[in-house]
Amino acid sequence: MIFTDKHILLGLCGGIAAYKICELIRLLRKQGADVRVVMTSAATQFITPLTLQALSGHPVLSERLDSETEAAMDHISLARWADVVLIAPATANFIAKLSVGLADDLLSTSV
Repeated sequence: MIFTDKHILLGLCGGIAAYKICELIRLLRKQGADVRVVMTSAATQFITPLTLQALSGHPVLSERLDSETEAAMDHISLARWADVVLIAPATANFIAKLSVGLADDLLSTSV
């Protein structure tokens, strides 16, 4: 399988195409990938973190940092863990953030 033992950090932004992410997670896992999801707060308007947790098998992280997340510095551990970072859907807003180095949520900070 193509993705056997690969760690894929899947970033989810708030676009209507977010509903397709469920199928992508299923396909990646079927190919042997270990998938973790980080979503923006806008993405939670389209799909729930609970759904993505059930599909990925891991807790879903978002830009809302709690004290435990901050202490663990999840953005650093996620970046080190990932073999591949896939942002889908990547909204124009998120692409613009990356182009100027704006890191104001967990997903952009991790990337």
